[in-house]
Amino acid sequence: MPELPEVETTRKGILPHIQSKKVKRLDVRERKLRWPIPDDLEFQLIGRELLAVNRRAKYLLLEFEHGTLLIHLGMSGSLRVLMNEDSDSINEFELPLPSKHDHVDIVFEGKDGQVSCVRYNDPRKFGAVLWLDDADQSPHLIHLGPEPLSDDFSGLHLHKKASGRSVPVKNFIMDNKVVVGVGNIYANEALFRAGIRPDLSVSKIGRTRFNRLAECIKEVLSEAIKQGGTTLKDFVGGDGKPGYFQQQLQVYGRSGQPCHLCGTTLKEIRMQGRSTVYCSKCQKGR
Repeated sequence: MPELPEVETTRKGILPHIQSKKVKRLDVRERKLRWPIPDDLEFQLIGRELLAVNRRAKYLLLEFEHGTLLIHLGMSGSLRVLMNEDSDSINEFELPLPSKHDHVDIVFEGKDGQVSCVRYNDPRKFGAVLWLDDADQSPHLIHLGPEPLSDDFSGLHLHKKASGRSVPVKNFIMDNKVVVGVGNIYANEALFRAGIRPDLSVSKIGRTRFNRLAECIKEVLSEAIKQGGTTLKDFVGGDGKPGYFQQQLQVYGRSGQPCHLCGTTLKEIRMQGRSTVYCSKCQKGR
């Protein structure tokens, strides 16, 4: 599933090709995603200039003057940018034939006549393409916690949110109301770096260890973004290139293999139905 680094990589990949261009065409081949694509989406988009491409948690937000196009990549979704720099106008731009899972094309044209297309692909159809008149009041966004790479996220924030709770720390940092965008891969990796067992109750973690955990979350996510995300199955960024952070994974997907630091065989447990891998020597359970 695309996590925050993969979504941020996608945002950076599509941004320079579509910002400040107008939507000239919208082709919707499948409206039945996680939530149905609105019937009036063509009316909302065609002829409108894209002002910015932002990200909130794992949502991509394409900002227009009158509202926001929200895109979620779901379990297996991706966006690709298709370009035809030789075409002089929208009428001459021929898109490659869509594949079975290419559900939406958004075609843009710049003031110079250059045309580009963002193609949304989603084999499992668990993503979303929605229109928001007021993103600040959207039920998808309003209850989200702070961005992990922002100044609002810190060990103090985690310590305060953990007060009076006894949930396992891995579940805690994957709660979007606590902090957004820390998915399964990066939760495993951050907890390993912080030396904390994933099933340790947050009630047993003090301020100093929360400070370290917040630092490790920031480090892991920042490094993953620089590497273009993690390619485990079929993720590619907006430019069609895979991410390379998989080569730096210390624990995720390495159950039964030796720990890179101490050589201890890594253990795997299931937490909330997700694979959770840790080192019983390097990660403390108290």
